Amino acid sequence: MRVDQQLRLDEQLLLFMDQLEALEEKRHKLNSLIEEGWFSIAKARYSMGNKQVSALQYASEMEPLVYVETSVLEGRTAEFKCERKENKTEELKSNTIEDIGAKETISGLRRRINTIQKGVREEDQETDPQVKTKAESSTPEHRDPLKWFGILVPQNLKQAQSAFKEVITLAAEIASLQSAIIATRKEMQAQTKEQQQKTEKTQPEMKNE
Repeated sequence: MRVDQQLRLDEQLLLFMDQLEALEEKRHKLNSLIEEGWFSIAKARYSMGNKQVSALQYASEMEPLVYVETSVLEGRTAEFKCERKENKTEELKSNTIEDIGAKETISGLRRRINTIQKGVREEDQETDPQVKTKAESSTPEHRDPLKWFGILVPQNLKQAQSAFKEVITLAAEIASLQSAIIATRKEMQAQTKEQQQKTEKTQPEMKNE
């Protein structure tokens, strides 16, 4: 029984050390990406000018392009996942195109029937503009934040954007790993305490013998 408990404790300790090592690597990568991103922004400001890369170019209305989804796993550990809005936008656009095709097919059949029965005018034979207007308005517009700074932005600004995108994903991974480390440490402490209590109980019995 003691051997099994000691093995479980050793496994938890090895897992804890692996998690700490992974956390250290991710933090180092996070700091490197942040430095790389700011350095790229500094290069872009040098080539474009300080006023061309600043908060003055921000859009008047901004919407988040990245959402963080949280979930609780087994062992009461929290998991954080980043979901980008452009992925949802592409799905909605494809669904909208299918809806438009279905509506155009139905409206085309109706026009044919009306042409045979009543003789519809040529204006009515064209695609209903209201269907297109509703479909286009229902499709969310996604604008790259790089467009705030101009159409042809330098490569340094694109590198800064890609670096900070990776920073967001990496920050979510670090948060998830930190939650797992806290859960592992609590489990180790509980197992160590249980083992100490059992050891204290067995010592008086051995003395009495």
